[in-house]
Parts: sequence; C-alpha cells; structure tokens
Amino acid sequence: MNNSAKILWNKPLPPHGHEDVLTLLREVGEFQRLHWNSVSAESISDKGVNQLVSFVDQSSELQLMEGLQRILPESVFIGEEHNANAILGDEPTWIIDPLDGTTNYLHGLPIFSISVALWYQGALELGYVYCPVLNEMYFGIRGQGAFKNGSNIQVSAVSESKNSLLATGFPYYEFSKTPQYLSLLNELMRGTHGLRRMGSAAIDLVYTAEGRFDGFYELGLAPWDVAAGALILLEAGGVVSDFESGDDYLFGQEIIAANPSIHRYLKDRISHHFSKN
Repeated sequence: MNNSAKILWNKPLPPHGHEDVLTLLREVGEFQRLHWNSVSAESISDKGVNQLVSFVDQSSELQLMEGLQRILPESVFIGEEHNANAILGDEPTWIIDPLDGTTNYLHGLPIFSISVALWYQGALELGYVYCPVLNEMYFGIRGQGAFKNGSNIQVSAVSESKNSLLATGFPYYEFSKTPQYLSLLNELMRGTHGLRRMGSAAIDLVYTAEGRFDGFYELGLAPWDVAAGALILLEAGGVVSDFESGDDYLFGQEIIAANPSIHRYLKDRISHHFSKN
C-alpha cells in the first residue's frame, strides 16, 4: 500500500513533504545498517552513566537535520545532540532522536529506531518511527490515524491486566527511584502475562500502538524519546499521560501509554508505588 494513500493533512509541509520525510528516514536507516556491527570502541563517547553516543548517532542527526531543513526550510529542531534545552514555540519544530536504542545498536541488537516528530502551533502534528533492520515504518498524523508500512493500526482490545503484556524501561542513569520501580515491577510481573524491556522507547510506543504490547510505562525519558511514538499511539486509539494522568509526558520525564483499559490499570498501580503525597 502507498504510504501516503490516506494522507490529507500536509501543513506546514509542502506538497510531497510526507513522502520526502519517508525517503529521508529510509536513507538514514540505510546508513545505520551499513555501519551496524562495525562501530569501533574508539568512535564511542560516554556522555554519562550508561549514556553512549557514537559517530553514527551524530552523523544520522546531521543527515536528518539537513534533510528536514530542505523539506521545511523555516523549521527548527530539538534533539538529543542538538538544542536539547529548547522550549517549544509556535514555529514548526522537529523533535528528533536519530538513533533511539544506541546501546542495542552498539551491541549488535536489531532493536533500534529513528524517531521524528513535528510540533506546530502548540500540538504534535506528525510522528514517524522507523526501524531500519526490521524494515518497519510507523507514522501518525493528528486526526487521521496511525499506520505501519501503509496499513492502519490500532491498540489492542485487551481489557484485563491478567491478559496483558507490558513494556517498560529499566532505570539506567538516575537510580533514586529504583526501590519504587522494583516494587512496581514485582507486582506487575505477578499480575500480567509479563513485561518486556526493548531498549528503545520509540519502539515500545509503536508496538503498543499496533497491539503487540498492551501498555508501556517508563521514567527518565526526554521529548525526543517519546514525541513521535506518543502521537502514533494516540492516533491508534491509545491513551498517553504522565504518572499523574496529566499531559506532561513530553518534558515531565514520565509516561504511561496504553490502550484505555490498561492505562487505567497502570495509572492505579503506578500511583500506589510512586505517590507524590
């Protein structure tokens, strides 16, 4: 199916802008596949505890920024390696993670992705998550649905927690809430089909959007980790919030994303373990 067959919205993108973004993501993904399993230790930098970056991250971000700037010249950027502390305004803003799952990538695991979202006039308008090795292209358009390789996707219909499969991420650089996290993990392991830790929040979100997972939660995430996947999940019929059921999941460093029934379950259990009172 043509990836743009059902796309009506194109502002502020120019004509064919959506197709141009898809082409750009595939080009960057091919660059990443070319260097997969061949990055030397000398080309890896450590930005902090368990926060790795390679020349592939940096080169991919440069390719994305140059390509997206050509597609939408008046746009600005927020990303892990560029302008990370910027504040969202009304101008078209690309929120990008050129390689979500760097640690997986550097260890030869195929679970990594490119995440690109477009913020415009106070809202997320477009979201793209591309998994290069798996050749899975997800995208969502505000008000028009969510898609994988051109076909519409929806969240699961699982309503009981005992039948659910959940995704999460383990704390990897900020460990002050580890006791609460482990306590919650212990409860969820006993009350669900299990939990998975993929190592890419963007993939966790799109897998939830298509019903592979029924829900996802994590602490310590940045806007570029969740922006694209959150929009895709919302357009697939899911619910996204912070741990207090608010909407501060882009900058609040906490997210619950799930089908409506499992979101209520996760919110209840997370509130029990992470109460701010």
